[in-house]
Amino acid sequence: MHYALIKMDWIQSIIIAIVEGLTEFLPVSSTGHMIITENMLGVNITDEFVNAFTVIIQFGAILSVVCLYWKRFFVLKKAKPGATGLKAFLQKYDFYWKLFVAFIPAAVIGLALGDFIESLMGNVWVVAVMLVAVGVLLLFVDKWFDRKEDKPLTERRAFTIGLFQCISMIPGTSRSFATIAGGMQQGLTRKTAAEFSFFLAVPTMAAASGYELLKMMMKPECREALSNNIDVLLIGCVVAFIVAILAIKFFISFLTKYGFKAFGWYRIIVGGIILALLLTGHSLQMVD
Repeated sequence: MHYALIKMDWIQSIIIAIVEGLTEFLPVSSTGHMIITENMLGVNITDEFVNAFTVIIQFGAILSVVCLYWKRFFVLKKAKPGATGLKAFLQKYDFYWKLFVAFIPAAVIGLALGDFIESLMGNVWVVAVMLVAVGVLLLFVDKWFDRKEDKPLTERRAFTIGLFQCISMIPGTSRSFATIAGGMQQGLTRKTAAEFSFFLAVPTMAAASGYELLKMMMKPECREALSNNIDVLLIGCVVAFIVAILAIKFFISFLTKYGFKAFGWYRIIVGGIILALLLTGHSLQMVD
């Protein structure tokens, strides 16, 4: 495979990055939407560079979370009076400790089942089915887990939310949906669960992006592709960053007022249309 000769230009990278920024933090599956978009744009989704691009541009979305919630990431808590040693340390770094605990399940399962998960990437059938299936669940999530006040976010609850996140490794599921639903199931309000989902995205997506980058750098032909197409990656990350900031602000406001039902219907309609096209033998590719 000639990694240096990818089938992606600037316009395609910008469109894919806009889709990533819009959908990464919404419960609609960013990976699923990017796979569908790449198919429609005629991008070679079997190319390893294209698969890596799909993951690496998520780094731009990560930075949007850190930018919007910088106080949570860089202003540490004060330990309670009288606390010393490990107890004082955990109180001071409580935010990072809970994120680490929640990140563990995805790290373990991602490493163990990495090849299987990668084999599902690009499978439009899987994406379409999961869009519909999760869309149906979203119609009822608000009734199942209607919380007026937050329960304390303990290590056990953080770890459970991390287990929910693993469901999103199936393309079309949505990491945002899995972690927010997990947070609400563990006693968090919609707003708090959504914000924790954003925070958890930082180590999760950073690890995924870093892993893909490391795999590319270990192969000479991949390093050549990265060097020759660095402009495509950079513009993708910048666009994803800007769009993700706008999407996060919209999502928090909309979710607090209206809940998940609209996103559920959106997923059902989009997934249903894709399934109908596939079942009738139509191709999603609009460009040869």
